[in-house]
Amino acid sequence: MCRPHCVVWVLLWLGAAGGAVAAAPGPAPTLPPSALAVAVADLPPLGPPPWSDEAPQLSRWIEQGFEAQQRNEVLQAAAHYCAAARFGSTEAQYRLGRLFLARVDEPGRLEGRTLLAMAAQGGHEQAALIVAQTGLADAVPDCLISGAAPQFALPAAPAAPAVLMAEAVVPFEVVQRFIDALPPERQRYAELIQRLAPRFEVDYRFALAVARAESNFNPSAVSPKNAMGLMQLIPETAERFGVRYPFNAEQNVRGGLAYLRWLLQRFNGDVALAAAAYNAGEGAVDRFGGIPPFRETQEYVRRILNFYRAPLHVWPPVR
Repeated sequence: MCRPHCVVWVLLWLGAAGGAVAAAPGPAPTLPPSALAVAVADLPPLGPPPWSDEAPQLSRWIEQGFEAQQRNEVLQAAAHYCAAARFGSTEAQYRLGRLFLARVDEPGRLEGRTLLAMAAQGGHEQAALIVAQTGLADAVPDCLISGAAPQFALPAAPAAPAVLMAEAVVPFEVVQRFIDALPPERQRYAELIQRLAPRFEVDYRFALAVARAESNFNPSAVSPKNAMGLMQLIPETAERFGVRYPFNAEQNVRGGLAYLRWLLQRFNGDVALAAAAYNAGEGAVDRFGGIPPFRETQEYVRRILNFYRAPLHVWPPVR
């Protein structure tokens, strides 16, 4: 039985033969537009769909939606997600809700909040975390009722994103001033990273950001989780990348750079996701569909982005 302070929203009933959708009556709880914008901006990027035991056709629709979203075909992605959401897929409801939260029209954003509430009601953990920020709504999208593909206005695409991202990286001269200001015993390790990073096709500015957050260039550092050395390699990672002596500075840096290169390839150059995976493990990023909701990891990612300044890894670096 629900306690007096909670509200039960009857959001979705779906039969095996079709989908009759019902929403609870009454006005949706309000959320200031500025608060919603902040909540949406703070959301981690969507990763590939996790494995599930949903019906194969539902999984295919979700995978097709993700592929369309990767191609920036937003309306096609919405159509695929909605097809699965109509039949009760909480993952599809979550992804369609995330997509609708970014719509330019207020009714569309209300529908996004409704979809997330549906997914949360079905036990989707990430959806529940977002609903705690955005609140509930009762604007059921027409596509769930009629099956018609969603149609809505798209936000204007930013101009020349690659050029903007390249320009956004912290300038080389700023990083050089940072290195020059380090104490001599730490400066030589920063210069080691600066020298070795290009051999692994890693922008040394990104590698320095990681080493600074991990050990602050202390080759003898050991964490409570037994992460060791300059790049704070745990024993499993050291073994995985052939590091026999983790307190040997050059071996440690080479292992850390190899892992960073692997993560950047795995996450398509996304600096935030690669950093989150370096801190919490790629499995955690996959499990949560983005940056895990761990305070340590989120603070770690913030520190990396504050240093590197760009959302995408730039290779080769342009001087």
